Amino acid sequence: MRGGTAILALADGRIFRGRAFGARASAVGEVVFNTAMTGYQEVLTDPSYKGQMVCMTYPQIGNVGVNRWDAESRRVWVEGFIVKEYCPQPSNWRAETPLDEYLEKWGVVAIEGIDTRALVRHIRSAGAQQAVLSSETDDADALVAQARQAPELVGRDLVAEVSCREPYDWEEGPWEPQGFAPAPKAGAGAPLAAVIDYGVKTAILRQLVAAGFKVRVFPASVSAREVLDARPDGVFLSNGPGDPAALPYASKTVKELIGRKPIFGICLGHQIIGLALGGETYKLVFGHHGANHPVLDLRTRRVEITAQNHGFAVRAESLGARAELSHVNLNDRTVEGLSGAGLGFFSVQYHPEASPGPHDARYLFGRFRRLVEAFARYGAEALGRVLAEETPR
Repeated sequence: MRGGTAILALADGRIFRGRAFGARASAVGEVVFNTAMTGYQEVLTDPSYKGQMVCMTYPQIGNVGVNRWDAESRRVWVEGFIVKEYCPQPSNWRAETPLDEYLEKWGVVAIEGIDTRALVRHIRSAGAQQAVLSSETDDADALVAQARQAPELVGRDLVAEVSCREPYDWEEGPWEPQGFAPAPKAGAGAPLAAVIDYGVKTAILRQLVAAGFKVRVFPASVSAREVLDARPDGVFLSNGPGDPAALPYASKTVKELIGRKPIFGICLGHQIIGLALGGETYKLVFGHHGANHPVLDLRTRRVEITAQNHGFAVRAESLGARAELSHVNLNDRTVEGLSGAGLGFFSVQYHPEASPGPHDARYLFGRFRRLVEAFARYGAEALGRVLAEETPR
């Protein structure tokens, strides 16, 4: 409900006061910032934001409202929402509900009217940190104390809170002006993609359908044996929230699948591949969240502008010769991609499905399809053949 005051209190003592909207509530989470100009509904419903409060750097938020089509999961996952200016009167032909009502429905507290530029500059220098956002009290000192006692993301398994509980089949394709496209008529020979759900976005599932896959989604706790018993043609490892090192069950499953099935991982799935290979991950100072991150493909020397949402990264030197570094971030040189030509896997740290964001990397879903087809003929050496056939543009 819009109106009244709200306070954002950071663990290091920094205080921001503004106007409340969304739910009348208090929330605890790590404060991060997102640099996308559009797509706030996709951000709100991205399970990778579980445990975090998001500050949007674009100044006006809410101007297109929310609708049933742009949600990336079954609910809102952010702990709190922070904007410069909230627009209470949306104007868009697809708008169904104002953002304020949407957040209130899901019990998410939000704040507007603060200097978001100052907050972002502070996070960039002091690092992402725990905070409390409240529209229920004016006691800033108490909120700071609560933020200092809040558990950090390191070591927390947040995937268990966002993953599905039972396997299910997915059949919807990408959105069209008439609605979501149905799955194309796939013959009996259409490949089956087993998706391990660490917090998967629906845009990913839709892109897999568009690439010609039959899609079956499995909980994050699935074992390698359960995956193999489904007789998939390929395995996809999804995005998700939190610390990959807190998921030993996930890296164990992936370790047992590498080399046995072609694998494509993104975001958290990429990090879990790194851990399954014996590598290490570490927490970034303020993470990568937005739709404008430049990434260099080391094989083609092409630069892709990418959508990203992660607070951890794979430590390149920890992998040795067990994987090839395929992509690097041009802002900070962090690892953005891995490949195993002799093991039949590739992964990227960014989001090729975008939603929101540019479509520079959407071709990777087609690469996965070609890898699956080649794996059936050549085994684990298939990726090398696929990459050799892809002519840089």
